[in-house]
Amino acid sequence: MVVRHPDHVRRPSRGHQPPSEVLTTVAESSNAAPFDATRLGAAAQEKEGLQDWGPLAFQTPLAVLTDSYSAADLNDIGAHILRSGLVHSLRMRLRAQEWFRRHPEIAQETIAAPIVVVGMMRSGTTLLQRLLAADPRFHCAFGWEVVEVAPRLDHQWSAHEDPRIVVSEKREAMSREMAPDLFAIHPMYAREPEEEIVFLSDAFLSHVPESGAHVPAYRAWIDTQDFTPAYRYLHRMLQFLQWQKRQRAGEAGRERFSAGEAAQRWVLKSPAHLGYLDVLRTQFPDLHVVHMHRDPRETIPSGASLNATLHAMHSDHVDRHRVGAQWLSRMGWTNDRAMATRARWDDESTRCTDIQFADAVADPIGQVSRVYDAIGLDLTESAESAMRRWLTERPRELPRPPYAAGDFGLSDAQIDERFAAYNARFRSAAQPTRRT
Repeated sequence: MVVRHPDHVRRPSRGHQPPSEVLTTVAESSNAAPFDATRLGAAAQEKEGLQDWGPLAFQTPLAVLTDSYSAADLNDIGAHILRSGLVHSLRMRLRAQEWFRRHPEIAQETIAAPIVVVGMMRSGTTLLQRLLAADPRFHCAFGWEVVEVAPRLDHQWSAHEDPRIVVSEKREAMSREMAPDLFAIHPMYAREPEEEIVFLSDAFLSHVPESGAHVPAYRAWIDTQDFTPAYRYLHRMLQFLQWQKRQRAGEAGRERFSAGEAAQRWVLKSPAHLGYLDVLRTQFPDLHVVHMHRDPRETIPSGASLNATLHAMHSDHVDRHRVGAQWLSRMGWTNDRAMATRARWDDESTRCTDIQFADAVADPIGQVSRVYDAIGLDLTESAESAMRRWLTERPRELPRPPYAAGDFGLSDAQIDERFAAYNARFRSAAQPTRRT
């Protein structure tokens, strides 16, 4: 079924038009070849005044992705949004490499024993990540850090507040105004911990493109690829962020870090990691996985709704049944890989903590304490107080646009069949969701 902008899947309405300068840029570039990889690289180099891309290759996945975008049914605004995102990724790569060149000690930063929260979208991964990140003994990547990982080269570390925060907050406000339905489904806050899928996307090896456009060639190609380069890039960006955090902390903060009194471990989170636990562990061999679980009857339609909303930002025609089928296939594939990887781990029982969504909602601190027990760390009174404070003060989610599995050509029976092995393995004691 192909629909043209249903109520919650649409281009911006008259009241949510892009700023005039954006529309002007879109109009000026509409006749150009927006996804020529060579031109994209040249545009990034010209804007940054830099040439060195760094040691990690990215040209092949970028070429496959740009070819797929060129073949996609994108509208002018969609092409502009996606092209701008690619140029921004390339600019961040150039700028980050220059920081590494000026400060080679960044590459010596150690990313020790990260806690990685995984699970299907809408399974409670954000809740667990942000609770853990409330403990000052853990590092996390904030929204403003993942949006612009590399500061300007004249950045002053002694500044009272990083100027990237203001930039990110302006983008947050624009997202609320321009894409209220998207923000309601998947809000991204400048000052809250955010997932690091952006860094996989910046390596051009991720499932982000298929979430926002129909790119079957890229989708098929990426499933044959080794994701090691993407996770090496993630590791490199975490080194960069960790170094930046210490620069902002000043000399006293660096001394506390050296003495083991400051944050030493990272809390990472992304549903995208679920299908690549093997690659993730190769890059971070001392990781601990927190695996969130929820009824696929809830998570699959929710993910399809998000993807359909993203597709409609970039294209004038959205086949919601195709979006639903692709998401069911993708998440089935992802969970199959996760289960197979975990089955190969001799230390799975101590390497992974499984948490049910309902339990996390009913007793969030109790479930977090299980993670602390698993990693051998005390849940201090101050850390628990910080978590309870976050639960009280956290941003309140906006009402989501209504949707149902049938909107995407899916049924509960179809979802149950695809995830029968997952439900038997991880949700055997849970009752399936019953809708009225």
